[in-house]
Parts: sequence; C-alpha cells; structure tokens
Amino acid sequence: MNETLPKRKKLRLEYYDYRQHGAYFVTICTRGKQHLLGEISKQRNPSSAHDCVCLSRIGRVTEFEINKLSSIYDRVKIDKYVIMPNHLHLIIIINNVENGQTVFAPTLSRIIKQFKGSITKQIGYPLWQRSFYDHVIRSEQDYRAKWKYIDENPWHWQEDEYY
Repeated sequence: MNETLPKRKKLRLEYYDYRQHGAYFVTICTRGKQHLLGEISKQRNPSSAHDCVCLSRIGRVTEFEINKLSSIYDRVKIDKYVIMPNHLHLIIIINNVENGQTVFAPTLSRIIKQFKGSITKQIGYPLWQRSFYDHVIRSEQDYRAKWKYIDENPWHWQEDEYY
C-alpha cells in the first residue's frame, strides 16, 4: 500500500531570519488545549483585563518564566503578555542592533524552546503543544492591534477560538 502521509504545514516564514531585530506576536498552547494555566474571573475588571485571569500554580510558574526571559537573553524583551487558561500570547522584541552593528541574538524558536523546556522541567511533565504560532509584526498599526488583542483577550474568552 502506498499511502501518503499528510504533510505538516510549515509554521515559520521561509527564508526569514528569526534573529532579526523586530517584534513578534507569539501564541503558545497547552497540550490538548487543557485548561491548566488558570481561570478567567466571571467578574469583569474595568481597570485591566489582565486582572481577570486567576493563575493556577502552573500559570504562576509560566508567568515567572516569562518575566525571567529578559534576564536570560539580554537582547530579548517581553513587551506584553497574557496568560489564558489554555494558551498564552506574547509580544517579544528581539534587539540585535548595537551602535548600528548587528550583534548575536537568539532565534525566536530558541527562546520559545528554552521557555517551554524550563516550565516542563519544573512541573515534571510535558505541558505544551508542539511548536507555536508566530506573527512578525511589521508596522506600528500591526503592533497596536496585537497589543490591544492581548490586552482584551480575557474579556473575550468565551468567544476565543481556544475556549
């Protein structure tokens, strides 16, 4: 029998250097989209959607690791993030330019691999779905749209595709 296996869709942009200076919108999902990272409070907080998310122990470990990324990689900044019950969104800034010269920076894949691995090691079992979704942010308007999406994501949880 000559059955062809389905080909996995390529997730990264072909020929794009993910060490480049720029902003990246990233989504990482839990394995099987299990609700392991926390819960969305039913009470809407008008000051911040971020405050609507009640993190579990695993969610708190995840948040700690998000905040640690900038100290692990001095060319990486987490500009905005939200942790949802079964996924998280981040805007990651990679700055590989110093005094007009290109300097070494880790790839986006390397950053995410280390991040996911560190959490897996701490909790003792695989938590994350294979790979991750990324979007290269190419304009100020695009950046603002992704920022707003992250900011408002908890308020729209029941309409979320990952709900």
